[in-house]
Amino acid sequence: MNIAFFLLPKQEVITVTQDATLRQTLEKMEHHRYSAVPIINEEGGYAGTVTEGDLLWYMKNTPGISFENANKVKLQDVPLRMMNRSVRIDADMKDLIALAKVQNFVPVVDDRGHFIGIVRRSEIIDYCQSFIPGSPSVAMEA
Repeated sequence: MNIAFFLLPKQEVITVTQDATLRQTLEKMEHHRYSAVPIINEEGGYAGTVTEGDLLWYMKNTPGISFENANKVKLQDVPLRMMNRSVRIDADMKDLIALAKVQNFVPVVDDRGHFIGIVRRSEIIDYCQSFIPGSPSVAMEA
């Protein structure tokens, strides 16, 4: 199956840029209630994923940083604890599934390395569930 079928296009993905400030990133993540968002570089490529933990650990371990002065820190200065790997749009489903085991979402790039969207773990689980005999075709509401 083509992974483009599962793609949430970049226009619908909440992202931050490397030149965003710590405060802008915190506010965007809070507003959208996300615990992690992709980072996009100046060329439009995928540069990593920032998590709430990355931001909290940075603030905890950096003397003098508070929410009030977080607008003085660039996101590119915040160390990321893990590098979520991306896949190319022409990747195999097995590659996508392998990454979804350890990432909440998988960033997708085109053949030039430009960020084109994400595939959410939930979409991959729904796909895999469709192969289980007798399983419901639509995810049940919690």
